[in-house]
Parts: sequence; C-alpha cells; structure tokens
Amino acid sequence: MRTSPRSFLSALAAMVLALCSCSYFEPSPPPNSFGTAPPPTKSIENTMRNFVDQGAVAVVAEVRWPGETWSRAYGVRNLESNDAATPEDRVFVASVTKSMTAVSVMKLVEDGLIGLDDPVNGVLDSFTTALKPPGPITVRQLLGHTSGMRPFQEVTEKTADDVPRVINENISPQRGLELTGQLPWDARDVGFFRYSDSNYLALGQLVEKLRGRPFADVLREDIIAPLGLENTSVDRTAGGEPDVIRGYINHRGERLDITDAPGVVGSPAYGAISTVSDINDFFAALFRGDLLARESVQEMTRTDAIPLYGLGVWKWNQDCNGDHRFGGLGGFWTYRTAAVASTDGQYQATMTLVPPPLPTPLEDPEAGDRINFWDDQMASALQETLDRLCP
Repeated sequence: MRTSPRSFLSALAAMVLALCSCSYFEPSPPPNSFGTAPPPTKSIENTMRNFVDQGAVAVVAEVRWPGETWSRAYGVRNLESNDAATPEDRVFVASVTKSMTAVSVMKLVEDGLIGLDDPVNGVLDSFTTALKPPGPITVRQLLGHTSGMRPFQEVTEKTADDVPRVINENISPQRGLELTGQLPWDARDVGFFRYSDSNYLALGQLVEKLRGRPFADVLREDIIAPLGLENTSVDRTAGGEPDVIRGYINHRGERLDITDAPGVVGSPAYGAISTVSDINDFFAALFRGDLLARESVQEMTRTDAIPLYGLGVWKWNQDCNGDHRFGGLGGFWTYRTAAVASTDGQYQATMTLVPPPLPTPLEDPEAGDRINFWDDQMASALQETLDRLCP
C-alpha cells in the first residue's frame, strides 16, 4: 500500500523533525579488506544514522556481495521498553509483497493454468460481481499496473477524521475490490501505468482460484518453504510476535501503536512480514533462477512500455555491468522498505525504515513529501553502496 505517488527524482527538501535519543545495536564490524579507503557501506551506514538522528524508531539493513554480508540495526524495537533493534528483527515489508505474489502468478503461467496475456474476466467472479471492467483485462496488465484499475484507497482514505476508521478497518481482498468497483474504470486508462493495490488483490484471488488453496498456503509452498524463509510470514497472527519492530503514528497529539492494524497481514498486495535478510534471500533466489524459469524472470524484468516497472518489480539504475538492477518498494505510514538486487543474483541490498510517530498524510498534507524524501534517501544509499561494491 502506497501512501503517495512515487517520485524517483524528487528534489531534496529540508525537514525539521524532533530529535530523540535512541539506542542502537551494532554487530561485528565489516570486513577489514578495504585498506585505507572508506568501506563501501559508508553511505548506507551514514544514512541509517541520519534517520535515527531525525527521530526514527528504527532502521535495519543488510547488504550482500560475493563472499560477504554486512548488516546493521539502529534505534529500538519498541518505544515502550526501548529494547535495541537488531538486524534479525521482523518488519512489515508492505508492497515488496507484490514481488512475491508476482512469482506465484508467474508459476501459474509456467504450469499452463493461464496465459500471461489471457484475460481474467471469465475466471474471477469479482470481475462480474464487484468490478465493471471496460473490456478484457489480462494477467500481464494486472501484474504491471496497466489495467487502468484505480486503488481502493481512493474510497477509504479521505480526511484526518477517517484515520481511526482506516486503521481499524479489516479490508479483505474481496472487500477491497468491492470498494474499487465504486470508482470509475475508464477504457482510456487501460494500457497506461497506474500503481494500484487493487490489481494485486485481484491477482491474489486468481492464485486462490487456480490453485484451489488459500493465498497464504500457496505463497508458503511457492516461496517461503523452498527458500527456508523462516522469518517471513503472511499469517495474520504474526504481527503480534515480540521480534516485530513496532510502528507508530501521531494522531491529534496522541501516539498510537498501529502495528497490529487489521486487514494488513496476509494481503497479496502488501501483507508480508519479513526480515531484510529474508528479502535478500528472496531476490537472490529469484534472479539466480531458483524460483522461476529464466524466461519468466525475463518477462518480469521487461520494461518496454513502463520505464520504471516490470511485472511485480521496480527497475533501478544500471549496475556495474551495464544491466539494470531490480527489486521492491513498500510503504505504510509506519514502515518504509526498499530492496535492490542485481539480476545475476550476486548483489542484494535491503533497508527498512520505521519512521518517527508522525501525523499521517490524511492529517498532514506535507507528510507524503516527507515519506517520498525518505524513500529516495534509502534507495540512493542502497544504490551507492552496490555501486561501490562493483569489482
């Protein structure tokens, strides 16, 4: 779920945030193989420290390159006990979930259960009961956000008065699509990029329909179990575990812990809880070809029509070999995650920021700009780090 449109080239803006004193966890130092030159992780570590200086609850990151792994965690696991955060702590990765859902959908295609360019209109009941598509909508269009379907949040998110309702509302995929059905769906929008969680709610239904099992079970079978991602879950009870970093907002002067907000965990659009290490494991396996055939990965990373987005993955700048990196972006009001990986499966970098308890964009119109600024800082630090690791 995205709180505001992405801007990869947003201008740097000054931010005035309340400073707080936060503890930090620091594991063993990075390898001493870089001589007197600054370590390649300097940029990412400076960025993490700056986030905590600006009042972040926590920030965790892990970088991998051939033969080495670097990880750090700053801040605290929760603001009640002030227990130090660790790199192994779990976080909500929000729309990074879409990359996982995309893998399960591509496996449907590989198994011959549906074609990538087949319409879903006659397969999904919601396309006749809840939605009013202007014409045939294909699997590819849902994966690439080119279906023209608008996000259901346009119905649910309105003003600051709606914050308590939005937090506590349990929106199932079916309910999300019913809300989407209240919005116009213009045939002129089909084929053009419009980022919408509703696309992936429909894809979750497609996975369930064609596999005959709940989405969470399919994701475990397709990804979590084969890769041994022991800290990744789409189970609804996972949010209350003690190793999950808590997320907060400030609503009208009161700090609210909204970590366990219903309607989040389990969603095929944004419902995974994971660790930075597991996310790196996932993208490494995807680009090594451990999850899908090479042809399927190539389809996911094609960006002919949409320069910055493939099928379930965002496109990043060129890497050391002239290829582009790919990965995921995810964000709630309370968690921001960026993951960048090379397509040879050798380099990965993931960071999650748990922002300070601030008013939501519904209460503070400038909050969206602040969030975009943080997202860009994370992505820049990850990219710069991987650039410095180029052989």
